[in-house]
Amino acid sequence: MRLLLHICCAPCSVYCIDTLRSEGVEPTGFWYNPNIHPYQEYKARRDTLREYAASIGLSLHIKEEYGLRTFVQAVAGDIDHRCGYCYAVRMEETARYAKEHGFTHFATTLLVSPYQNHEGIRLAGEQAGRKWGVEYLYRDFSPGFREGQRKARELGLYMQKYCGCVFSEEDRYAKQIKRDLERAEERQD
Repeated sequence: MRLLLHICCAPCSVYCIDTLRSEGVEPTGFWYNPNIHPYQEYKARRDTLREYAASIGLSLHIKEEYGLRTFVQAVAGDIDHRCGYCYAVRMEETARYAKEHGFTHFATTLLVSPYQNHEGIRLAGEQAGRKWGVEYLYRDFSPGFREGQRKARELGLYMQKYCGCVFSEEDRYAKQIKRDLERAEERQD
């Protein structure tokens, strides 16, 4: 099996790569995440992955695409359901790249997170695999999420605080924003 592993970030890749290697599968990493914003966040995640991949001898292919405008245009009409777009665009590009570079299978580290919609990711992967003629390898890595995060912290990897897009960063601060607005309104009364 020649496996192309879509990697969303270094911390999420730790458990996935360790598990695959323990099973005798040597993945090749693939960075394609045009949904990550702002640019400094995109750069921090990409650069951390580069360093981690080099430290563990992982072959890594990077497709640069900081896609803020494309992303916002694609999700602006339905921001609350933006994750489906993120899954589809990343699985599509991973499957295309896998096909064009001789990989037999592809998978994603998105499946390590218990916070992601695994069914949505699986469907996007299967659809992309059918389109490009590459087998999508669904693996629920989420039982190892905490272990992978612990190891990532021990390794000193950059640990992001939100999923990736600017709207998920807003979600991260939603309660604080609400409290700040309420306090401001109280002061005006």
